Amino acid sequence: MAGDAKKLQPIIIKRIKKGGHGAHAGAWKIAYADFVTAMMAFFLLMWLLGSTTEGDKKGIADYFASPLKIALLSSGSGAGDSSHIIKGGGQDLTRSTGQVMRGDVQAPRDTVNVHALKAEQIRAETARLQSLRRQVERMIEGNAKLAGMSSQILLDMTQDGLRIQIVDQDRRPMFASGSAVVEPTMRELLREIGAILTEVPNRLTLEGHTDALPFGSGERGYSNWELSADRANASRRELIAGGLADDRVLRVQGLAASNPYDPKNPAAPTNRRISIIVMTREAEERVFSGGQLSAEPVAQRRAGPVRVPPLAPALAQDATPASSADRR
Repeated sequence: MAGDAKKLQPIIIKRIKKGGHGAHAGAWKIAYADFVTAMMAFFLLMWLLGSTTEGDKKGIADYFASPLKIALLSSGSGAGDSSHIIKGGGQDLTRSTGQVMRGDVQAPRDTVNVHALKAEQIRAETARLQSLRRQVERMIEGNAKLAGMSSQILLDMTQDGLRIQIVDQDRRPMFASGSAVVEPTMRELLREIGAILTEVPNRLTLEGHTDALPFGSGERGYSNWELSADRANASRRELIAGGLADDRVLRVQGLAASNPYDPKNPAAPTNRRISIIVMTREAEERVFSGGQLSAEPVAQRRAGPVRVPPLAPALAQDATPASSADRR
């Protein structure tokens, strides 16, 4: 019987189910979300630190180092100074600059560097134009033919650059009477100047000026406007013949008698002149933006009204008005 009982005892089979990877299939997503959140908080902290000024950082550090001292013992402007009765110490955080600020705006460091670089460029350009001026003076002094024209050549620095003016004389004209035909001495001078100007990269403006004596045909025909423009363009051709590149000339204009050298004597021969302006970079930008050039020398603009420089002896001797029939 005992043997039969053992045979009748039920057999229990225990099966263990293994979960494997399926039981935690979404756990990595939670871990990744926590990691992304931590990284976002880290980068947000870095952004805030980068946009916080040194004054802000010092004020925060001082507060956490000794909050009671900052809040009660120290005097002076500090955080909360504008809205609390108790004065705080350190910098006033409400008036410090940051990327987003409630106080005064300070110039970015990059802007300051740009201004300093531009000022250095202006100084270097001014020194280059001064050197060019001395070079033109030496060229005139070293040429026997041109030395006789030294009284007709005026060099000065204006707000727009170096201005080279060649003025007329009755006994030593630059052009044939009433025309734009260049005289031989004037041609040689312009070509020598053109050769020198090849050594600087600045662009040029050429201006033609005449006296106030009208033509017999009147202003409706060929007038001082056409004559001054033709003479300025003839001067441009001589500069190019001397070696100057054609694209270096930015403007050629005739001003007739609108800007006399001697306003008190509009018919004086000195009013008949050619102006070559070696422009600064600032003047070039002003022309491209539609602005106007200034004909005033630097010293005159700072001092106030424009004054006509005293004429050289040779110019003063020839400053008698010419008749319209014998005009230059």
